[in-house]
Amino acid sequence: MVSGLTLSGVAVAAPYTPRSDAEILAEVPPGTAHVAAPALNLTRSRLDVALPLAQFYITRSRATGDLRFLGYAEATLAPWLNHSPVSPAALILHATILQSRHSFDASLQELDRSLAAQPDNPQAWLTKATVLRVLGRYDDAMVACDRLEKSADGAVTTLCKESLRSLTGHLESAYATVASLPSQSLPDEVRAWRYSELGEMAERLGQDADAEHWFSAGLQYAGDDFYTRTAYADLLLRHGRDAETLRLLGDYRSMEPMLLRVAIAEKHTGATQAIRTDSFLSNAFAVEEQRGDAVHRREQARFLLDVQQQPAQALDAAQENWRVQREPDDVLILLRAAEAAHRPEVAAPVLEFLRREKLEDARLTPYLASAR
Repeated sequence: MVSGLTLSGVAVAAPYTPRSDAEILAEVPPGTAHVAAPALNLTRSRLDVALPLAQFYITRSRATGDLRFLGYAEATLAPWLNHSPVSPAALILHATILQSRHSFDASLQELDRSLAAQPDNPQAWLTKATVLRVLGRYDDAMVACDRLEKSADGAVTTLCKESLRSLTGHLESAYATVASLPSQSLPDEVRAWRYSELGEMAERLGQDADAEHWFSAGLQYAGDDFYTRTAYADLLLRHGRDAETLRLLGDYRSMEPMLLRVAIAEKHTGATQAIRTDSFLSNAFAVEEQRGDAVHRREQARFLLDVQQQPAQALDAAQENWRVQREPDDVLILLRAAEAAHRPEVAAPVLEFLRREKLEDARLTPYLASAR
């Protein structure tokens, strides 16, 4: 799935040019410091400084897993969200922040506000398609993809549409179409997206060797692609390749989704640090519970099921997650938890979703018989 793809060509104010190389706009030590006061003041008066800084914070949040960066981004945008009229670019960035926090309805509202001002904004339509896809609203997402044709690169439109077709009964043909896109001519961010989509499609087709090829190629090209790295880790874990999983995630243990995969691999290998990893994750999920935060509910369900071996609690978390988002991995964890908890009736809404959307996924096959 495309997560936070930023298209070039989105209209923003003219860039600010510093008066000299010595001028500092912001100081942002990783995950710790807020922007320096002079630069913060500048973002309040110059939209052309506020927008790229907010985008930087969002990018850092995705790269590090540190949700504080989303707060920094929102604070940077706050003065401009109260502006009249509101910049469509500011609304799109705010929608992206809300999407990252899984506040999907609020994100869609901001996107609709931006599109009311700029009906052909490609970034707004792509972000809207992404949010609707996460919600399992594939027909609505396809409408958003259709609107990309007027203003986005043809490859972006193709990827947007074929990624949805792959989830609605056309997996094999969608895979062939995306595989045939000439990667060398694609913009960098679109090429990384293509690798990720191909890896996921191949995995759902049951072609795990091909999936590994695409994930590996994607990481060689875009090593900081968080989504591709976690998908690759899941593929390795399904095949019992725990040592390789730990090597793949060695430098990414500050992020809960990555650390979950580390915890599963450590449990399988009996690693001495497994207790510390489990404790850290337990505390992280407890804090999210206290905040009422559902950002990592899917990961919490997997942690309860695969690490702590608490299927009943895992099923509760998987059901809560299903109320928020409906991607293939959300289907998988709910089916697995329902089987482990001996509660096949709980899977009824998921089975109806699969029937209605014609979702194909070879990973689901072992769990479908017990769910019916």
